[in-house]
Amino acid sequence: MLKLSRKSKYSGEEVIKRAVKFFGPEGYGLKVTEKDDCCATFEGGGGGVYVTTSAEKKGTTVDVESREWDFQAEEFLKKV
Repeated sequence: MLKLSRKSKYSGEEVIKRAVKFFGPEGYGLKVTEKDDCCATFEGGGGGVYVTTSAEKKGTTVDVESREWDFQAEEFLKKV
């Protein structure tokens, strides 16, 4: 399991929207098993990804945990 964290200029809602597009059916095809304004869970391909956000004074902290999707998790964090 890989755990990564990064600051983003986007709001938490925008990060989650981008995560769904990136990991979900339009992107890597993972199933969205949970989603709200601050987190999303994706499953498929023998693993999964969990994205959480928390608002900061300047921007948002984005945390990503992945199982079997480490490269894609790193790629996603570079984009947000």
